[in-house]
Amino acid sequence: MKRHLFVALGVAGALLAAPSVQARAATGTALPAPTGKYPVGLASLHLVDADRPDPWVPKDGPRQLMVSLWYPAARAGTRAAPYVTPQESALIVKDYPNVPADSLAKTRTYATVDAKPLTRRQGLPLVLVSPGFSFPRATMTSLAEDLASKGYLVAAVEHTYESVATTFPDGRTTTCAACVGENNEEMGIALAKSRVKDLSFVLDRLTAKTGWGRLVDRSRIGMVGFSAGGNAAPQLMAADKRVRAGVNLDGSYNPKQPTTAIRGPLLMMGTEQNHTPTGDQSWAGWWPKVQGWKRWLSVAGTDHGSFTDYAVLRPQVGLPAPALDGERSVSITRAYVGAFLDRHLRQEREPLLDKPSKDLPEVKFWP
Repeated sequence: MKRHLFVALGVAGALLAAPSVQARAATGTALPAPTGKYPVGLASLHLVDADRPDPWVPKDGPRQLMVSLWYPAARAGTRAAPYVTPQESALIVKDYPNVPADSLAKTRTYATVDAKPLTRRQGLPLVLVSPGFSFPRATMTSLAEDLASKGYLVAAVEHTYESVATTFPDGRTTTCAACVGENNEEMGIALAKSRVKDLSFVLDRLTAKTGWGRLVDRSRIGMVGFSAGGNAAPQLMAADKRVRAGVNLDGSYNPKQPTTAIRGPLLMMGTEQNHTPTGDQSWAGWWPKVQGWKRWLSVAGTDHGSFTDYAVLRPQVGLPAPALDGERSVSITRAYVGAFLDRHLRQEREPLLDKPSKDLPEVKFWP
């Protein structure tokens, strides 16, 4: 579990980047285009769990969640989907005085907000997405848009008060109340338990017989999590049998050692620095416990943020970036996550998952 990357780099990173910021501001920021054949739609859902108080700010009353739902569209709409609100953008970059406060609010995406959903008689596979601790759900947009363009419903959950910024329909923007305190194993366990409850609640709402539930194939549900969200993925699978397959993108496990066997299929994909057998020991502790299909991959030249949109956005606003090019990072994450979901939710043969690829030499298979 790591803190938000824009914050973690510190003010020094922004000062080093100052000369290039103004040049970038003229053209704006943009995400890589999705690679599938379908146009992509985006709906924003405000969900309230009346049976559960907010775990971080109980005085707020029932737990409230914002969910971004990307979907394959029968035809594109006319109104471009925003990336984040101006309030969210300002809070994400607040420690970087040389980055314009609204820079991320202007980021180009490829979804539209008034697109007609594609329907299929058997329904569409559903993928839940859980972002990193303090990372807004929008930071998973590049992956979500790509999956939606290939026929998946993708629901990214904003875990309120675990993100640096969450804007609700009434205009209020919450911050990261859970970020106050020590970042340790106990906190990681508490986050995972809370996220499992959030995700199961969202799944209940998205598989109802009305609304969006009419589009969902309830027999084909998976989860992709990044960082703290990746930690929650196998724990959600253990708690909620509706979730058939899970992906952990660079997330340390809390607890460090699982107390019971872990149900696969599970894809673990992370940085070469931390997530190899000699790195983060939580992966080595969990690996033998995973029953069924499993893969452990590391990607050379990446850092923690490389598995999110920050892979491409940081250099665009002039902030330091890791060795591996951002668009290359995004394409690798899309390739392996997409292949994993296609294999386990669509039962398609995916040779990419069987052995190292000469076309993607940055990716190493362990053990």
